[in-house]
Amino acid sequence: MNENMNIPEPSNFIEDVIVDDLRSGKHDKIITRFPPEPNGYLHIGHAKAICINFGIKEKFGGECNLRFDDTNPVKEDVEYMESIKEDIRWLGFEWDRELHASDYFGQMYECAVKLIKDGKAYVCDLSADEIRATRGTLTEPGKESPYRNRSVEENLDLFARMRAGEFADGEKVLRAKIDMSSPNINMRDPVIYRICHAEHPHTGMEWVIYPMYDFAHPLEDAIEGITHSLCSLEFENHRPLYDWVTENCGFDPRPRQIEFARLNLTHTVMSKRFLKRLVDEKVVDGWNDPRLSTLSGIRERGYPPEAVRDFCGRIGVAKADSVVDIAMLEHCVREYLNEHATRAMAVLRPLKVIVDNYPEDASEDAVIENNPRDPGAGTHTATFSRELWIERDDFALDPPPRYFRLKPDGTVRLKGAYVVKYKSCDLSPDGTPEAVHVEYIPGTKSGEEGAAVKVKGTIHWVNARDCADAEMFMYDYLIEDGEGDYMDRLNPDSLTVLSGKVERFAADAPRGERFQFLREGYFVSKGNGRFGSIVALKDGFKG
Repeated sequence: MNENMNIPEPSNFIEDVIVDDLRSGKHDKIITRFPPEPNGYLHIGHAKAICINFGIKEKFGGECNLRFDDTNPVKEDVEYMESIKEDIRWLGFEWDRELHASDYFGQMYECAVKLIKDGKAYVCDLSADEIRATRGTLTEPGKESPYRNRSVEENLDLFARMRAGEFADGEKVLRAKIDMSSPNINMRDPVIYRICHAEHPHTGMEWVIYPMYDFAHPLEDAIEGITHSLCSLEFENHRPLYDWVTENCGFDPRPRQIEFARLNLTHTVMSKRFLKRLVDEKVVDGWNDPRLSTLSGIRERGYPPEAVRDFCGRIGVAKADSVVDIAMLEHCVREYLNEHATRAMAVLRPLKVIVDNYPEDASEDAVIENNPRDPGAGTHTATFSRELWIERDDFALDPPPRYFRLKPDGTVRLKGAYVVKYKSCDLSPDGTPEAVHVEYIPGTKSGEEGAAVKVKGTIHWVNARDCADAEMFMYDYLIEDGEGDYMDRLNPDSLTVLSGKVERFAADAPRGERFQFLREGYFVSKGNGRFGSIVALKDGFKG
């Protein structure tokens, strides 16, 4: 037992294993890895895996490698590798070593040669369809390949010729020789090498044969000295093959694979293949479109990385798959922004208000708290004058019951300013309100002595003479919940662009600064007077 180690208490079943291994002395240091395939941008599901692997590094004082699983040159790109690094750093993590599966192609080839020499691998001439047809079913065993009993010498010669590029893509493969009657289909002589004449982003044309994931991944872990290989639940049935590869290739000690439930969110697709389709078919505006579940998309949306990490911590580490309500993620975002976002006033659908009894050329300051949750955040001033903009929904000529905003014969307080009383309304030819005339009540300004006039409603506003035009990008869920093809469930109203008005200081904010627009929601500056909605004020999470 490692009695001198200060070992933290475990908080989930993975950490239970790690703590036991540390206390027993099996490991002195925990080494994990995050091994994405660079064939697309990371999504929110990857954030869970990132937080688990790097979180274990931080909690137990270990190491975590970033390893690009670049075993398929057809689909991989340096662009994806750079985006992955940016995403990990955005979440607040740093890797100990940056590695590539292709770093080990030579060692993997030698491992394959060892298996051939040991009579545990053979070159097969069956096509992919023929291999699939002879693999069997869950209730019927597979059929042995007619090439299964080639001699070691013939297999070594053929494999060397595959390596030399003598054969076309798909003409031959190398298969592990295990058990065609195994109840686990993954153990029925799986393909471990295939031919692919394509340029690799990291190794160029040095190789024309490439290891399959189920062969490469355990070898990468073993070569790097990974102690615990943490992966999502769909790899549980691959674990016997993982162990077979490391054992039969002669590794000792060997890494231990542990599976956890993957993250599934409502209204969200977490398939790189489908996300790529949305990008390629221009359904969205690139991988960082704020409606996507990619980490670059939610970063563009304005989600704080602290909230994403909080969310991953709250959903925990489970052994069974489930679907998490996206409202929980939004709740974490909202909680963080409520504590940190600057308050400002913005009008998304403007309606002119004229304060008839206010002097034509006068103006005065109205004090607005920057963040009532943070006493140190201070205040800013919004200028009040005769002409204002209010939200169109904050006025009704024929209001419903219990409508406490501006209406005929009604009064309402303007946030940080005066109580005003309705006077009249200018209508367009179709009966739509064009301008509302009000009178302010002197002595009712917020913060002044005697201003405590009781009204049932308070609305926000901006000074028509001292505000900025603003383009508001309003985002809704891209995918509607339901069954069937995702393309049939695309929300046609996932993006609406509004022409609004905003306090000038907010319009001048740098790109990425986040605001709570009073009574509207949380928004992020896109720069140059453009804003994107992050999350609504109302919390739909029932936790």
